[in-house]
Amino acid sequence: MPSILVIDPDPETAEMLEDCRLRETAVRAVPGAHEALDALEAQTFDLVVADAHLPGLAPAELLAHLRQRGSDTAVVLVAAFGSVEDAVVALRDGAADFLPKPFTQEQVGVAVRRSLENGRLVRENRTLRHALDDRLKLDNFVSSDPRMQRIFKTIGAVAGTRSTLLITGESGTGKTLLARALHRSSDRADGPFIEVNCGAMPENLLESELFGHVRGAFTGAVRDRPGKFEEAHGGTIFLDEIGTSSPSLQVKLLRVLQDRVVERVGESRTIPVDVRVVLATNLDLATEVREGRFREDLYYRIHVISVEVPPLRARPGDVGLLAEHFLRRFVAETRRDVRGFRPDAMIALERARWPGNVRQLENVIERAVVLCEHDEIGVSDLPPDLDGPVHHSDDPTPMSMLGGDAHLLPLKQALEGPERMLIQRALDHFEGNRQRTAESLGINRSTLFNKMRRLGIS
Repeated sequence: MPSILVIDPDPETAEMLEDCRLRETAVRAVPGAHEALDALEAQTFDLVVADAHLPGLAPAELLAHLRQRGSDTAVVLVAAFGSVEDAVVALRDGAADFLPKPFTQEQVGVAVRRSLENGRLVRENRTLRHALDDRLKLDNFVSSDPRMQRIFKTIGAVAGTRSTLLITGESGTGKTLLARALHRSSDRADGPFIEVNCGAMPENLLESELFGHVRGAFTGAVRDRPGKFEEAHGGTIFLDEIGTSSPSLQVKLLRVLQDRVVERVGESRTIPVDVRVVLATNLDLATEVREGRFREDLYYRIHVISVEVPPLRARPGDVGLLAEHFLRRFVAETRRDVRGFRPDAMIALERARWPGNVRQLENVIERAVVLCEHDEIGVSDLPPDLDGPVHHSDDPTPMSMLGGDAHLLPLKQALEGPERMLIQRALDHFEGNRQRTAESLGINRSTLFNKMRRLGIS
């Protein structure tokens, strides 16, 4: 039940609030400053309605007192013969509203309801923000694996610095979540966190996206536009799939890391940026350097502090812990009455290879929670192909799928299966390197990315 404290020697203010018949609202009235401070020490109120000219307790003092206690209590000030100047000062100091006397019952009712609702939204926002912070804190990562514990320790050690961090590991192992956790643990937590997937964008657009451009730099550049590095000023920029970057982008990135300046496309003026750079890749950059696809000087610049996230199949002891963690989260989000896993389901989860790593496990648990018809998840609630798509034939041609009694599909739909299989095989062969996969298939990287998205390939 919302509670309101009225601080006013005039009893009409409290009487008018009670006459408003605010639903399930408790109103307490005190006449002076001493009684008000005693009441605020003894109880937390959702709203304070106070006389702006109360002897011994100026509005600024009341607001400061509430701030010192860490209170979210909203304050509505009332004053006889109130002026516009009084209202401006009150709102500037942090009051939720200002009412000049005499006011009507309708006016005070609207002000109180609005202030209570705003206070509720502030508290909900803080709760959601804390929930997000809890999800991103390093000590809330679920793992019993010693290698993961060392990673958490390393990230905690570098959080207070501006050092560049390189995170390597297979797709789906949690590289992005680690980057966000590093940001939230650092003194840059109040700054922006900007994420850029370098493998999801054509080369000619990626440089403009990262460094910005000026008007006329290329066709379609109708105005100056800052890049992601400028947007990340004072915070963190996360460059995912950095191993796929072009040679020209690598040169520009090296300069940013060395000099902390950027140049917009089409301009020679340098712009200083204060950012922490976190990079991630699922490639072996040392091999890429040896084969001439990644600059050696950039490799050593970003490899000062690095962590390698082991795949989920290499830490089977984490599968049960993560499954229980995701179960609790999705049960809370979906409000389903699912209490746990049956033994057969847990055995199936622990025996799976998890090619999609933690991301795949998370999706599997979410699906199971949504579809489960009992209070425990059984093996029948799990997808039949936990290890990924099952291919029943090595024949890549669509004709192998057309027996004599086969149902003929439209050509575009019939070709999706073989196309998906070819792309997946190429990705597996080149260990997820999209640039080399695209080259082997005779298409450009943006076309490959669009096909992967259409066919549901991660």
